[in-house]
Amino acid sequence: MDGPPAHEVPVDQARAGHEAETINLSGPGEEVAEVRDLEIPAPAGAIPARLYRPEGDGPLPLVVYLHGGGWMLGSIESFDTVVRALANAAGVMVLSIDYRLAPEAPFPAGLEDSVAAVRWAAAEARELGADPERLAIAGDSAGGNLATVVARRLRGEVDLRMQALIYPVTDAGCNTASYRDFGEGHGLTAASMQRFWNLYLDGADGTDPDASPLRAEDLAGSPPAFVLTAGFDPLRDEGEAYGEALREAGVEVEVRRFDGVIHGFWRWLAATEQSRRAVEEVAAALRTRLA
Repeated sequence: MDGPPAHEVPVDQARAGHEAETINLSGPGEEVAEVRDLEIPAPAGAIPARLYRPEGDGPLPLVVYLHGGGWMLGSIESFDTVVRALANAAGVMVLSIDYRLAPEAPFPAGLEDSVAAVRWAAAEARELGADPERLAIAGDSAGGNLATVVARRLRGEVDLRMQALIYPVTDAGCNTASYRDFGEGHGLTAASMQRFWNLYLDGADGTDPDASPLRAEDLAGSPPAFVLTAGFDPLRDEGEAYGEALREAGVEVEVRRFDGVIHGFWRWLAATEQSRRAVEEVAAALRTRLA
């Protein structure tokens, strides 16, 4: 694309570009039975959220969704299309969270919002029309990072039946083979990821397992996981390594690599059938775990 490298674009312009890209590549969202905008009370202030309910009788399972964007980009709006598709395909209610973003609110602000949102969802599920016994968490990229950290931190407190992690960020090292092979010329670049990490951490320790979940010493008791990776993604290897770390900790894990696609494809439903297939596979995993 014309213009400066992505990691040099000012934050406001990068956010606007992310929203515009989504309109072009995601396309219009599917109809669902109900969409409701909410505010979730939290210690740092109300967290905007959007609740999606597909067709279906009785209390449905509830999935809390945390969007990607390097902890700097993304919104409820830019992930609206893929969240609608996931709600319909899985037959679940989805609560999409607008957690705080860096650089205005660096680590651990977005994580704290995500923890608060899941606690609230668990407590209010019945009032929302959902089944409080069938809860899960999902997220892509930076949202996958937040999702799995929340799942680990809330072990024994909130009974999450599953964590669905779409090409999750799991380590601040940025030094895997997939970083070397796909760090340029494949959409998401190594330089952009370094920028995201720098703005998110804002001087904090990147080896903190709440930032780099691959470095957590104890993953036992985490919810069963479905980990989806993209074949030409700098994050591919760390996502798959995290799946293996969960498995070694005794967690039930399915790791699914989508070959021939780049980072971001998950939400590009108007651009490639691979996006639809990914949504359907994640939805099938959720249906199984939340049955």
